[in-house]
Amino acid sequence: MLNWIIWILLGILAGFVAGKLFSGKGHGLIVNLILGICGSLLGGWLFSLLGGHVNDAFSLKAFLVAVGGAVIILFIFKLLRGK
Repeated sequence: MLNWIIWILLGILAGFVAGKLFSGKGHGLIVNLILGICGSLLGGWLFSLLGGHVNDAFSLKAFLVAVGGAVIILFIFKLLRGK
């Protein structure tokens, strides 16, 4: 349960960073945060499927995994919105 909470908190920050990296201005604070949370959970899940393991909850590795997942989600969101 604690892992999910950590990935959600990390996702809030990752969503903000991914929004800035992906489009420069993001999709708005609330949308970026929600997509970041979903993206960090997706990133953590995909990373574990690939055999990866994040030992420290708030490490650079965990942050990069969360940002990577958030970028994937933002990319899919952008495709669905058509912009």
